[in-house]
Amino acid sequence: MGCCTGRCTLIFLCTLQLLAALERQVFDFLGYQWAPILANFLHIIIVILGLFGTIQYRPRYIVVYAIWTAIWVTWNIFIICFYLEVGGLSKDSELLTFNISRHQSWWSENGPGCVRKEASMSGIKGLDSHSYVSVIGCALEYRYIEVMHSSFQILIALVGFVYACYVVSVFTEEEDSFDFIGGFDPFPLYHVNEKPTNLLFKQTYLLTSPAGFSGMEGMSK
Repeated sequence: MGCCTGRCTLIFLCTLQLLAALERQVFDFLGYQWAPILANFLHIIIVILGLFGTIQYRPRYIVVYAIWTAIWVTWNIFIICFYLEVGGLSKDSELLTFNISRHQSWWSENGPGCVRKEASMSGIKGLDSHSYVSVIGCALEYRYIEVMHSSFQILIALVGFVYACYVVSVFTEEEDSFDFIGGFDPFPLYHVNEKPTNLLFKQTYLLTSPAGFSGMEGMSK
């Protein structure tokens, strides 16, 4: 399989998925989003496995990658529903942090154009601490940024699933055709008849040679 084929395209898609997952993992770490962090980590491992299988012609690894892409699409659909508050979900809940902390997405305070407003805590003497009040001036709400991230992941995963199925079918056909012509047969058919042919040739030579005739005459006497 040369370049500009399904195999090369799948290698490119896996590389793009890997870069996108690493970028998303960084911002999820900054926002202490533990559930997405675990999902991204598993996604990175499976994508590396699929990339290895594509480069090394391992269809089983690509099958695992294809199955995972379906799961990954489902996960990102859930993330979209979470931030858009579909089906009773709330973006202000602590579901993605496993109820360990009240952190939200890193983009909620650091999105494009966002300005944080802080005020001194009232009622506490002798403390110079500050309390977060609000974020204003955001050009785009953080939930839409998260939705865009998930939508991009879904798009790449769907295209990767299609090409993974195609590459697996091509690899399988090539293995079947190679096996059909005896590529995996350690003892091809022409080796089976090699020994009887040599024995027949030796017997014919002995019968037609002078030594063979003298030996037959001696036996007759």
